[in-house]
Amino acid sequence: MRRAACFVACCLPLLTFAETIETDLLIVGGDESGCAAAVQAARLGVKRIVLVNDIDWLGGQFCTQGIGPIDEWTIVNGKRAEYQASGAFAEILERIHQHNRKTYGMAKPGNGWCGSNTIEPKAAAAIFEEWLAPCAGQITVLKGWEPVKVLVEDGKVLGVQFGRTSQTGPTSLTVKAKLTADSTDWGDVIRLSGAAYMAGPDLKSRFHEPSAPETLDPGGDLEMNPISWCPLLREAGKDSTIPKPARYDDHSFADWQKAPPWVEWDGSGGIYNMAGWCIYTHRRMIDRYHNGLAPGTEATILNWPAQDYPLSTLPKHVVEALEKNEAGASKKNIVAMTPAQRRIVFEDAKQRALEFVYWLQTTAHDRVGDFPQSFRYMKLADDYATADHLPPKPYIREGLRLEALYILREQDVRTEVEKPLWAKSMPFDGVFGYQFNMDFHPTRRKYRDDDPAQPWQPKFFGTRNWNAHSDRTMFPLRGLVPVKMDGMLGCSKNIGVTSMVQSSLRLHGQMMHVGSAVGTVAALSIKAGIQPREIATSPKRIREVQRTLLRHGTLIWPWHDVKADEPHFEAANLLTLAGIWHADPDNVFFKSDQVVTRRELAGALVRLIRSLPETKDWPAIPAQPRFTDVPASDADRAFIESMIAWGDFGPQQPTFQPNEHVSWGTLNRWLAAMKLPTFKTLVHGKVKDHPLTRGECVEYLYRVLQKLGEHLPASYEIDPDDAMPFDDDNDKVPDRLQPGR
Repeated sequence: MRRAACFVACCLPLLTFAETIETDLLIVGGDESGCAAAVQAARLGVKRIVLVNDIDWLGGQFCTQGIGPIDEWTIVNGKRAEYQASGAFAEILERIHQHNRKTYGMAKPGNGWCGSNTIEPKAAAAIFEEWLAPCAGQITVLKGWEPVKVLVEDGKVLGVQFGRTSQTGPTSLTVKAKLTADSTDWGDVIRLSGAAYMAGPDLKSRFHEPSAPETLDPGGDLEMNPISWCPLLREAGKDSTIPKPARYDDHSFADWQKAPPWVEWDGSGGIYNMAGWCIYTHRRMIDRYHNGLAPGTEATILNWPAQDYPLSTLPKHVVEALEKNEAGASKKNIVAMTPAQRRIVFEDAKQRALEFVYWLQTTAHDRVGDFPQSFRYMKLADDYATADHLPPKPYIREGLRLEALYILREQDVRTEVEKPLWAKSMPFDGVFGYQFNMDFHPTRRKYRDDDPAQPWQPKFFGTRNWNAHSDRTMFPLRGLVPVKMDGMLGCSKNIGVTSMVQSSLRLHGQMMHVGSAVGTVAALSIKAGIQPREIATSPKRIREVQRTLLRHGTLIWPWHDVKADEPHFEAANLLTLAGIWHADPDNVFFKSDQVVTRRELAGALVRLIRSLPETKDWPAIPAQPRFTDVPASDADRAFIESMIAWGDFGPQQPTFQPNEHVSWGTLNRWLAAMKLPTFKTLVHGKVKDHPLTRGECVEYLYRVLQKLGEHLPASYEIDPDDAMPFDDDNDKVPDRLQPGR
């Protein structure tokens, strides 16, 4: 994996009074996405970057939101497995593993049910600080500020004014920038700029999503994937029951009376093994019992639907407090609330989390009996240094969504069959690949006696739940760019997706990939002196972004078995993105060691030729097949016969033997026959008889493409409803590469 070095530049002076500073790139929000954007931009040569955060810790979900157990699962061959880590996310995982090895003697000490990687919050915050440190000459981090106004002129963001989040130090700060990225929790920069955005459910009439509601009932526009405050609990060895919260009622957790709070499970069988399913192991952080670690190190976090805090149908006391703050505030979507109003909601969400802890330590404990790992013998950890021992921020599953040049929607990310494979849409401008469930936690409340002053339980509403699968797809570069506003990019969850899709696009790794894409687009925009939309509307510049991301290790085409340190990584990604290499429709594996067949090579060579700036016209395919073993019904017949018609292959045998394997020498002969560049390395000595693997094949074909160049239009007109504008029949092969097109 190749890394660009960080350039050295002068640090900005420490702020001692109200001040205006200028920079190239302003990133607002220090979550995992904002940090990834800053590091990527610095590595690509942006010399002045200001990262402004509202609190002291950087790292987002990894630490400030309390999600130290990292859930990145996908489905492979019918089983749940972890999605392949790449790019910036893989870097952070390696730092996590190093920390855990040093601290616990192993990379993965959690034995958690949802995922194998875990990191404790203080360690995660330190890891992100250390990750940014080599670029300190380029990145200035300012903490304790939140945006209060966005400077806009002639439809372009010029900078942001900030106010203090604490009572000390200067009270105002203005940062002017060539480009601003919004990585805030709730999309405050986008909202304050006046750019168009979405919040809450999307009606079916807008995007025609199968699972979207037809209409919204009163208050339905407030419905979002809930927030959760996620307590970290550490082994205490004694009764550590917390004080009973003021509004506690057993009724609030009645739906979970039969859920096991704890089971004996050592992690064997892998993640999502139902033998290990329980509240305790669900997000176990450190499993000291089965790993032989020191007493006191056992730890888990709570991230269970019972503690979820829906953002619609708010309790009566919360409504009253919001209305006291501002008339009509309780009818606002949380995205549109002021920071003070959000804090009213947050305080009640914290109490919900503490009520769940108390329920586990009392009612649940009394039901299942005494055992060493009981929640009764675990205490709220001191890691966050907060008065209530809770994380400084909630886990945010859904926030503001940008009205972008393209908005990824449910039907884009699903297949037409109930089997997770390649999604219906594979956007040509993909900047990273992903898959996760469209995962909605209960979005509303059911009050006892239908009285909002009474205890409540979270409830699903309508058709949105956690059972809708998504499939392997890519997030498009167009989804980062506002449909109208210049000078700004969406980052973190503030991107062009529907509410349905955001439920599947919110994980740690995914958000880091968003940041890397933002940093790449920003760096190329600043270097060229153009707006991001000029990149998004230029296939040539899009390819430059993709190539840059690949060379920094980000997986774009979502192969399950193509890793960044493999020699064919860039080739396998870009040739598939270009449509030259055709992904097997029935699996997500590239299978780099599989030997190429004659039909595979013929198809790839013909599509390669059609991808060149100076290409060949499709030949007329005769009604009578040329080869007896390639009948008219063969899906590859047009490619095989086109290759023979275009090339200097001499007299042909009556059979083509399409399923026979090819050698290195075969590739060289066919390249020569097609008057394409050849390679001495394919015929030197005895290597000409080596079987040609897929990994080797794409490497050589990619070299040809690099030598001859790729046909890409200088620009195109964006259709906001077309994910694949160069693929009218949506078969994942550009029309230019289709016979007869």
